[in-house]
Amino acid sequence: MRILAKGNSKRSEELKQKLSLLDFEVNFIDENTTFILNDDNFDAIFDLNFDDNDQSSFLEFNNLRNTPVFVSAVKNNLAQMVFEKNADIQFPLFGINSIETFLNRNLLEVSMLNASHEKILIATLGKLNWEYKLVNDRVGMVTPRVVCMIINEACYTLQEGTATMSDIDISMKLGTNYPFGPFEWADKIGIKNVYEILENLYNDTKDERYKICPLLKTHYLLKQNFYN
Repeated sequence: MRILAKGNSKRSEELKQKLSLLDFEVNFIDENTTFILNDDNFDAIFDLNFDDNDQSSFLEFNNLRNTPVFVSAVKNNLAQMVFEKNADIQFPLFGINSIETFLNRNLLEVSMLNASHEKILIATLGKLNWEYKLVNDRVGMVTPRVVCMIINEACYTLQEGTATMSDIDISMKLGTNYPFGPFEWADKIGIKNVYEILENLYNDTKDERYKICPLLKTHYLLKQNFYN
């Protein structure tokens, strides 16, 4: 199986770890590299930072008809991105949760633009030996939506002086068995990613649960992690 992966260093490294036990031909390229492909080049393509980049387009995939393409679709959903780019999608297009810390997990979250391509999804991820969960094509998918909401609530708790960052992180890890506390996780995911996921969730749903805490917004504007 021949795979092309395009993304930043952190996401590419997570994908390398996820593919490490498989004997496939994998080509990694930088997130800023452009390319034009046809169905003879690769058996699967992963664009790990697609919804991060306002300049992203589907033009690179215009010659494809049968090759499955997996793009990051957390900050924006597939249907919205296709609409905004006025793209005529002829190939099997799937969204994945490739946000930092979420890609190299046992279960991959996947969304689908066209339900008729589900057999291709099953076949491709079967070859990769990946377990996956098919989720609705919505902003935030499932896990990022929940985790970012928890991070936001933790920011409100810290802002109100109810508890310290360390106390909140320890309490969440012990109480929920999460791998990280909310502030640790925010730093690993990236403050920018957390902020933009919440911002797009709020714009999409107008749900007050996703209204960004001023403390989180300050860290985003100053490009500051919670822990130095």
